[in-house]
Amino acid sequence: MSDNKRSQAITQGVQRSPNRAMLRAVGFGDNDFTKPIVGLANGYSTITPCNMGINSLAIRAEAALRAAGSMPQMFGTITISDGISMGTEGMKYSLVSREVIADSIETVCNGQSLDGVLAIGGCDKNMPGAMIAIARLNIPAIFVYGGTIKPGHHDGKDLTVVSSFEAVGQFSAGKIDMAELTAVERKACPGAGSCGGMFTANTMSSAIEVMGLSLPYSSTMAAEDEEKAVSAEKSAYALVEAVRKQILPSQILTRKAFENAIAVIMAVGGSTNAVLHLLAISRTIGVPLSIDDFEAIRGKVPVICDLKPSGKYVATDLHQAGGIPQVMKILLEQGLLHGDALTISGQTVAEVLADIPSTPRADQDVIRQWDNPMYAQGHLAILKGNLATEGAVAKITGVKKPVIIGPARVFESEEACLDAILAGKIVAGDVIVIRYEGPKGGPGMREMLAPTSAIIGAGLGDTVGLITDGRFSGGTYGMVVGHVAPEAYVGGTIALVNEGDSITIDAPQRLLQLNVSEAELATRRANWQAPAPRYRTGILGKYAKLVSSSSLGAVTDMNLF
Repeated sequence: MSDNKRSQAITQGVQRSPNRAMLRAVGFGDNDFTKPIVGLANGYSTITPCNMGINSLAIRAEAALRAAGSMPQMFGTITISDGISMGTEGMKYSLVSREVIADSIETVCNGQSLDGVLAIGGCDKNMPGAMIAIARLNIPAIFVYGGTIKPGHHDGKDLTVVSSFEAVGQFSAGKIDMAELTAVERKACPGAGSCGGMFTANTMSSAIEVMGLSLPYSSTMAAEDEEKAVSAEKSAYALVEAVRKQILPSQILTRKAFENAIAVIMAVGGSTNAVLHLLAISRTIGVPLSIDDFEAIRGKVPVICDLKPSGKYVATDLHQAGGIPQVMKILLEQGLLHGDALTISGQTVAEVLADIPSTPRADQDVIRQWDNPMYAQGHLAILKGNLATEGAVAKITGVKKPVIIGPARVFESEEACLDAILAGKIVAGDVIVIRYEGPKGGPGMREMLAPTSAIIGAGLGDTVGLITDGRFSGGTYGMVVGHVAPEAYVGGTIALVNEGDSITIDAPQRLLQLNVSEAELATRRANWQAPAPRYRTGILGKYAKLVSSSSLGAVTDMNLF
């Protein structure tokens, strides 16, 4: 079979002479029209430190693609900086950007009849956006992570961007002064790379490595280190070989691959957003996966990595301790990983891990020994009850009070809630409800890092609960429950909560309950009216019209007809 099976549509035959004329203008010669044409989706931008180092990786990969015998064609795709848009109206575009990225990569690759695609991304939605596109296209593909940021340093402590968010809460609570707040701000983000803890970007890069669509060790490399550029180069060679062998995403993104990803996410203490993104990717590739699968795997897999946000170390520390391959090998040895799952190299997971030690090095404690885990079970729990009949997602490890029963403090937006926290109006025992921030209601399902960090900064992290139909940053920790579905905008029970109602968050029982009688709820439901859409035009208007429930991955191409 020819390596340029798809691109022959634009390069072969007399009738394609005008097409070839255009290609000659971008560097094709007489001998290049029989080579596979490989797209290089470049997420470079100076909008965010997560992506500002990507262009050099793209150029390195482009040269390697050419040297490997393909014809690379580079094109751009977008990013939104979650950290910069956090707490503003702009954050509504964050999850939306996942769909824009997926649409743009799909559009170019199919519009140009490309034979394969190498995608490079950094900030949170770059990874799942690229993976959704790869799943739609089902052509040979590989993902290259732009790399993690190195930690900032202040007063003998490692800093991440979350340190700055928490410092705002500490300042508002009178625990630090302006000089300390400014010092943290200046030192939290020292250079290029995605947020440094096991937040959403590093969680998703790890998941993609586990699933076999990124090279080993690549998910925890620092953006500014030479090994990251070398890995981008090696990824290009691996992709061209996959084009020749026709190793397709549908062969790699199997049920076993998704189960492997979930197991590792539990082991490393990854972001709640992984639930949303893996559901979306699995649906696109046609693999049955539900929110309940996360709960089933959580019960089997302990947290064995001590990583921020709730732990001590950052992603570069994990890399030095053996990276994701070391975590995978430990799980494989315990029968918690499918060793026969395929990777982009054509090797199985077990073959890739063959030379990795079965136990982590004794001279480090980033990755714990199997008999000394951080927590006996995974941290991402699926809570259900009359407040979330379709489910909600919570991080439950490290919470000192796993059960909170308290009065509801109801807010119709993130901004109103943050103002109340910073003004000292939230007290121990309260259960904050932030609603109409779901996929349709927001629209866009904003992350709530500002209020959750303010709660932590004010010293209320162990005594205040928070539930929302929006999302949480991967940097969030504490008794917080997101992705509540059905969301308020479509009449979910969260829309019926009144100020002062008793709410139960019971992590051990995986229960999220509004303690109001069914008769009273029926009365409230009969009187409830859906609010007017916040946006009727533009991308947010389109998104709100099309997007599914968060329990289904918040996808925009479900049941279109």
